[in-house]
Amino acid sequence: MRLHRGGRFRAWLGRKLGGDAALGDRAWRRVLHGLGALLLLYYLVPREIVGPISRSDLVLLGLAAVLVFELLRHGAGLELPTIRPHESGRPASFAFFAIALVVALFAFPEPIAALAIAGAALIDPLIGELRLRPGARSLNPALPIVAYGLIAVLALRGIGDWAWGATLDGAALAALLAVGVERLRYPYLDDDLTMPLLPGFVLTLLLLLWPSLPRF
Repeated sequence: MRLHRGGRFRAWLGRKLGGDAALGDRAWRRVLHGLGALLLLYYLVPREIVGPISRSDLVLLGLAAVLVFELLRHGAGLELPTIRPHESGRPASFAFFAIALVVALFAFPEPIAALAIAGAALIDPLIGELRLRPGARSLNPALPIVAYGLIAVLALRGIGDWAWGATLDGAALAALLAVGVERLRYPYLDDDLTMPLLPGFVLTLLLLLWPSLPRF
């Protein structure tokens, strides 16, 4: 069983980008990763969508579908697109990412959830591209830290209305944690899990210990 067409779309995409199927596969993974930021639309839709079905129910149903696909991949040999060789014997990055985004959405205050979700969804692909392009490696990690920090500033200041001092300090801390943990490699732990959760957890913990932090 497979949920792809043998890579034809990714091969076509790679050719359009001036490369091969491997480039198309990589580009498609970057696009899918970036689409994780769309989870923030959660805050814009009504709490109750259709009858007793709430927006939270839809998010949990989406996560359940992701986990079912992952179970079928391991238990029934279901072939999914963009799975890399090192993911064949362990949970796939997309499963880690889905879990992390949903935990961030429900466990963190809205501005912190926004920076954790958008930061991981958009900056992780940027880091991957910088790492693979010889001419751009010198920009890593400075560019991802700055880009993540800008996202964090928009979230903390624009959504949370944090004071500028707390915003800049919180954004810098979140950026350093997120980009730093992305560089770590563990056999059975994926940065798609740790990159959203670590900065979100640290900022949320600081907020619990120091409730007046946003006004600092």
